[in-house]
Amino acid sequence: MYIASQWKDYEVLDTGDGEKLERWRDIILRRPDPQAIWPKQKPELWGRADAHYHRSAKGGGEWEFFKKLPDRWTVKYGALEFYVRPTGFKHTGLFPEQAVNWDWMAGLIRKAGRPIRVLNLFGYTGGATCACAAAGAHVTHVDAAKGMVQWAGENRKLSGIDETRVRWIIDDALKFVQREERRGNRYQGILMDPPSYGRGPGGEVWKLENELFGLVSACEKVLAEDALFVLINSYTTGLQPAVLNNMLTMAVQRRHGGRVAADEIVLPVTAGGVLPCGASGRWSAE
Repeated sequence: MYIASQWKDYEVLDTGDGEKLERWRDIILRRPDPQAIWPKQKPELWGRADAHYHRSAKGGGEWEFFKKLPDRWTVKYGALEFYVRPTGFKHTGLFPEQAVNWDWMAGLIRKAGRPIRVLNLFGYTGGATCACAAAGAHVTHVDAAKGMVQWAGENRKLSGIDETRVRWIIDDALKFVQREERRGNRYQGILMDPPSYGRGPGGEVWKLENELFGLVSACEKVLAEDALFVLINSYTTGLQPAVLNNMLTMAVQRRHGGRVAADEIVLPVTAGGVLPCGASGRWSAE
């Protein structure tokens, strides 16, 4: 398992009965998590929640606040700092389990000791973008949602990363990659965190099981000969690590050599155990 265990400002206090109880610095949130199908281990902790997201039987849901919270606040991970806030879709604008991948990519970038260009597809609010840029890479951050790109830019500034280290692109991921191939642009690192389903800025429909292998294959065409890594992350239920392993083996390793690994990505739970948070597939040149 890939375990994101280095957080100080974030903590999963307990899980169970389809929910998780989390500390975001000094604010405690209670959110749904369908993977937590076991009983709560520390029931006495759950009354400490400052806000609780309730799912609706009709889809979606809403927050119940037990005290007035800031519109947004910040959490730190090492030298990085990010804005978080409860959104209407239960999310907070940050996936803390991804810190284990940030550390992996940052380590490869620092060890390379040379100019590294990174392509971050479905870049969301820029956690990985900030981590790679802080390690010394130049990052092209791509997301179809203008609001998410704006949020990522605020995180870049908050983390003290020079604005020249990041290029911001609002576009459909596959179309952008195809244009980069035609332009002759190449990257030493490529990462993607695709949704199960979504729409691009022009109404393009994205359905993971139909589109992912084609996207990975297109990305291989813009992978530099001196590439360091490719990372695929997925939250889609039922998409096993072996699927990501196969894709990276077929689309990347057969041409570039290196090694492929894939595993579950998890968060430690203070009350005991770990919380599953999807899967990550990694290709590295080493």
